[in-house]
Amino acid sequence: MSRRLLALISTLALMLTSAPATSLVTITHGPRVGNDDPSAVVSNAGWSSSNWSGYAITGNFTAVTGSWTVQTAAPTKKQSYSSQWIGIDGFNNSNLIQTGTESDYYQGSAHYAAWWEILPAAETVIPSLPVSPGDHMSASVTKGAGSSWTITISNDTSGQSFTTVQNYSGPGTSAEWIEEAPTVGGHIATLANYGLTTFDPGTANGANPALNASESGAMIQQHKQVSTPSNPDGDTDGFNMQYGNQVPAAPAS
Repeated sequence: MSRRLLALISTLALMLTSAPATSLVTITHGPRVGNDDPSAVVSNAGWSSSNWSGYAITGNFTAVTGSWTVQTAAPTKKQSYSSQWIGIDGFNNSNLIQTGTESDYYQGSAHYAAWWEILPAAETVIPSLPVSPGDHMSASVTKGAGSSWTITISNDTSGQSFTTVQNYSGPGTSAEWIEEAPTVGGHIATLANYGLTTFDPGTANGANPALNASESGAMIQQHKQVSTPSNPDGDTDGFNMQYGNQVPAAPAS
């Protein structure tokens, strides 16, 4: 074998091993999927799902805002994923416009990223907005003229932000603040152990969303409740989410 061929093989091997893992994975944050085990116990929630947990309100919406802290993805033997986001639609239809962060664990390490997405496309990662566990994020999705929508997500800890203007034609019949097990490689992923996180404050159409516990949802996977919301805080614009089936206390107003 010639030295030139050996050098080419070595270069290709280096490129493959140094390529970012995310280039091999397609992540989609899909619409709410029904509970895969209707007999499973659901505590402190008005609905259940195999990929969503959090709060979703229905009506007619042209704007949603929210804030959260980037979670730490605990090590797992198998790959696991955790997405935190705000968005419009997807609760009772297949449309969805959203932005959020990833806290995932695969290939032996944790991975974190900010992203935006409009179905049916997969997420668009935002390389210019790096995130780390503990960073405080804020985001908004707002309708402009016609079918124009503005998506903004900010890392309040680092002071960096990202904005994009996109076309979206969904009906706008729900607004959400969601902890999700995203779809990876065409299948709903195992939820990462994200610990505890807080969504607060949130607005819908520029006003307090007046959250009610009946609008909250728990996630069921493999016959177990894996993500559980708290009651709304005293201001009814925020809540806690906890990995597992224990109901967390509501955040202080």
